[in-house]
Amino acid sequence: MKTRDDALALLFEHTETDSLRKHALSVEAVMRHFARKSGEDEELWGMTGLLHDFDYEKHPTPEEHPTWGCALLREQGYPEELVVAILGHADYTNVPRETLLARTLFACDELTGLVTAVALVRPNKSIHEVEVKSVKKKLKDKGFARTVNRDDVRKGFEELGVTPEEHVAEVIAALRAVAEEVGLAGAGA
Repeated sequence: MKTRDDALALLFEHTETDSLRKHALSVEAVMRHFARKSGEDEELWGMTGLLHDFDYEKHPTPEEHPTWGCALLREQGYPEELVVAILGHADYTNVPRETLLARTLFACDELTGLVTAVALVRPNKSIHEVEVKSVKKKLKDKGFARTVNRDDVRKGFEELGVTPEEHVAEVIAALRAVAEEVGLAGAGA
């Protein structure tokens, strides 16, 4: 069975930029949070979040991401449920999100990026200053964090069957728990 250390080594081997590494760590933390809430396998869910974009830096096109990375994950013996969830986090792969793991990854990926961006524009750059209403406001502002796919965020709420307020609050809580590790503890931290 693969471990978090294996996944982290793979992430660092293929991802050099600090921002993409922090995104992976953030999505890992959010996925672990939801695994605990759902009584699911926290290690599996965490590794899924950690590895969902590990190939993106070197293979950013829809022709390669995430299929290139998923082929490598299969070759290295990662669980098929993890691989299928990662394939499904990109709508253009047309891989259905049939498991709670896959739906949660999809619902957390883009939203985690948006919540992070909201924190980083705060004067103190702290997740502890972010409120649900601020994230919802920025979700409507297409000029803010332009790379965040708003349609995917909304579809994520729908697929999980949660309200935007409820899901955003959970993502904020998960990121607050790892604020230091992902660079969201504040300017003075």
